[in-house]
Amino acid sequence: MNISPLKIYDLAIAWNWEFDADFIAGIEHECEAKGISTYRIDTDHLPQVLKTLKQGKLTFHAFYDRASDADAEFLPLVRWMEEHAICLINPYHRVIHAIDKATMHLEFITNGIYVPNTIILPPYNEQRCTPLCEDEFKQLGKPFVIKPANTTGGGTGVILNAITVQDVIKARLEHKNDKYLVQETIAPKLFNGKRAWFRVYFAFGEIIPCWWDDKTHRYTELTTEEEIFFQLQGLRSSMEIIQKICGLDFFSSEIAISESGKYIVVDYVNEVCDMRLQSKYFNGAPDGIVHKIEQLIAEHVKNHLNQRNGNKL
Repeated sequence: MNISPLKIYDLAIAWNWEFDADFIAGIEHECEAKGISTYRIDTDHLPQVLKTLKQGKLTFHAFYDRASDADAEFLPLVRWMEEHAICLINPYHRVIHAIDKATMHLEFITNGIYVPNTIILPPYNEQRCTPLCEDEFKQLGKPFVIKPANTTGGGTGVILNAITVQDVIKARLEHKNDKYLVQETIAPKLFNGKRAWFRVYFAFGEIIPCWWDDKTHRYTELTTEEEIFFQLQGLRSSMEIIQKICGLDFFSSEIAISESGKYIVVDYVNEVCDMRLQSKYFNGAPDGIVHKIEQLIAEHVKNHLNQRNGNKL
C-alpha cells in the first residue's frame, strides 16, 4: 500500500489580490535567501489545499493571511492554521479585535491617543433611526467624514465630504449590519509646504514612518533628518501605544498633526497594508520600504523556526 509522504513547508501565504504579486514574490525571494520554503495559496488552489490538509498530507509551520479579509472562503484555512501553525503573522483573533474602528476609537482614547471628534452610531439593522444629537452634530463641522466600523480595504464605504444628516442616513444603508463612525475632518499643519499627514508602518518591532499626502495619496519617505528637524518623535510613540492595544505584528496607521501640534490618529489600524510598488503605481508605497518589510517578514519567520528547532534540541 502506497502512503503519500507528509509535505511540510515553512511559510504559507494566502492571497487573492492580483496587485499583491510583486510583494509576495519579494517575500519568497527573501525567504529563499534564508532557507525558508514558501507555498502560495490563492482562490483556485484553496479547495485542494484544504482537502490535503485534512488528509494529513500537507502542513505548514507559519502562515500569513492576505485573503480572508476580502473572501470568507479562506476562513476554514485560517482556522486550521490557528490550530496547527507555530507562527501566525497577525493572528486572526487579534485582527478581528483591531479592525473594529469603534472599538479601537474607544481604546485609543482610554490610552491617551488623540482621535478625531467622533459620533459612533449603531448598525442600521439594530436601530433604524439615526441617533444624532444636534449639538454633537454641529461640533463635527462641515464637511465631515463617515466610516463603517468594520468594512475595510481601500477606503471601502468611507465618505470624506459629507455635509448633511441625509448623508449619514444614506451611508448607513450601505452596510446595514455595521456600526458607523461620523468624524470631524482634520486639517493638518504644513511643514515646509508638506501636509503633516503620515502613514506609519509597524513591522515586527520596527516603526517606519512615511509622508502620505491625504489629497494626492502620494507617499514620500520620511528621512531621519526630517524626523529630527520637525521633531516628529510623536509618530513613533503613538505607534508603540497602538501596537500594544492591537497586538498585531504588521499594520499601518494614518497620523496627522493638527495646527495646534496634536498627533491625531485618523485611520486606526490597517491590518492588510497595500504593498504595491511606487515604481509601478503612483500611489504605491516606496519600493525601499516594501523591500524592507519583505525582509522583516522573512526574518520573523526564520526567528520562529530557529526557536522551534532550538526547543527540540
